[in-house]
Amino acid sequence: MKKAIVFIADGSEEIEALTPVDYLRRAGVEVTLTAIGGCDVISDSASGSAYVAECSHKVCLLADAHVLDYFDDANGSLLEDNLPDAIIIPGGMPGSVNIANDKEVIELVRRMNEMGRLVCAICAAPAVVLPKTGALEGKKWTCYPGMQEQAASYVALHQEGVPFVHDANLITGRGPGAAEEFSMEIVRTLCGEETAQKIKTGSCQR
Repeated sequence: MKKAIVFIADGSEEIEALTPVDYLRRAGVEVTLTAIGGCDVISDSASGSAYVAECSHKVCLLADAHVLDYFDDANGSLLEDNLPDAIIIPGGMPGSVNIANDKEVIELVRRMNEMGRLVCAICAAPAVVLPKTGALEGKKWTCYPGMQEQAASYVALHQEGVPFVHDANLITGRGPGAAEEFSMEIVRTLCGEETAQKIKTGSCQR
């Protein structure tokens, strides 16, 4: 079974976080909604404790895991055997900045890129998060209009006016309105065209 991580932080954009979760789970991908450092912990007697992120439009999302779960408690090293096939970073503000400032997220994304695994980001995240990881190096990409100036070293390969760009192991998306096409390209890449077409038909996509 293919596996994917979707990061969430306070201020993440809900549509961009949940659209890939929905479509990838329909495709049979094991998706882990993963909180970053700084997310609040809630607890109750029935379900124990969980991390929660308050997204940019005040929707609260419960995480399945925390980014530190991918690191060794004893020495802090990345547990590479636990890394997924794809990693997905939603945009939103200040969510993108919060994710960019999490050193464990940056290390994880950097290593995923070095391993040639799928790195996906949408809206502000390509411009705010990915320059710290090396994932934009030599690749075409897109982001929310105007945000490309945040990644000045990579502007030459920025693509205008397209919902998403797929170059090698990198998929980037433009914004919330492009979340469906962005997510379906991830499905197509991980699970194949036949699965993508079944989901497209079954979910009445345009």
